[in-house]
Amino acid sequence: MQAYDFIGAPEGYLALAEAAVYLSLAPKSDAVYGAYNEVSGELRRSPAEPVPMQIRNAVTGLMKKVGYGAGYQHAHNYEEKVTGMECLPDSLRGKSFYRPGSDGFEQMLGERLEEIQRLRERLRRDGEREASRKPS
Repeated sequence: MQAYDFIGAPEGYLALAEAAVYLSLAPKSDAVYGAYNEVSGELRRSPAEPVPMQIRNAVTGLMKKVGYGAGYQHAHNYEEKVTGMECLPDSLRGKSFYRPGSDGFEQMLGERLEEIQRLRERLRRDGEREASRKPS
């Protein structure tokens, strides 16, 4: 649409044709639609929970003092660009809503999702071991 808007007719028709061909040939999936519906249902059933303290932004001294942002792990500071930090409220911990299909790009998304889950589990285990070694 933007290409057509920018270059106009008749050349813009080719951009629209390219998009139509790409979309008609792309593998179809309703994985995101299913995840969205599942999350929506979960939100209707569950009360609104507070945002976990570690991902709250401490914009004032008082917020920092009461624990906002304490334990936050910035993924860009880690070699894997993934942390073991939990970002969901307790009632959603461990739940997964998006289940990518096994075709096309979704297959790669599924592989990346599995890789992230393995990394997070390893980082959590390493963090627990590290915490158990620290003197109290």
